Amino acid sequence: MTTSEIKFNDEAQKKVQEILAQYPNDKSKSALLPLLHLAQAEFDGWLSPETMDYIASILNIQAIEVYEVATFYSMFNLKPVANYLIEICQTSSCWMCGAEDIVRYLEKKLNVAVGEPTQDGMFQIKTVECLGSCGTAPMFQIGDKYYENLTFEKIDAILEDLRKENKRSRYV
Repeated sequence: MTTSEIKFNDEAQKKVQEILAQYPNDKSKSALLPLLHLAQAEFDGWLSPETMDYIASILNIQAIEVYEVATFYSMFNLKPVANYLIEICQTSSCWMCGAEDIVRYLEKKLNVAVGEPTQDGMFQIKTVECLGSCGTAPMFQIGDKYYENLTFEKIDAILEDLRKENKRSRYV
């Protein structure tokens, strides 16, 4: 797919204009993070090089400036991901409260290793740094939703609900 084939739909294009309007014309690069979030949500949950080039063209900046930001933050996916990306916090509070056990449980339950999608493409496990919910550890995030005070039983119920829903988790 080439950059010329990538284009936001009308609704997303309207959001782009709303985002850009929040910044002075000479500071449009400040819109980079929200535009990357929007692009990731709109283009199957990840940022291809062509998508990042498209964002650079919108902001009238060099593509490398987009790549630098997208590769720095773990919240941006640079490869295709499953419909539901389960981002498990692995820092102090979560680790002390059993995040490692949660990771092992999910790997066994979904029959995948961290980073691999399930065979049906529905789930993928990713370990991440602090998600800012230390008081409710262990926790994970799927899309823009936090799941806190996790137990194996809660995880089973969450996975079952998501299987019934069976759609891409979106950030917008």
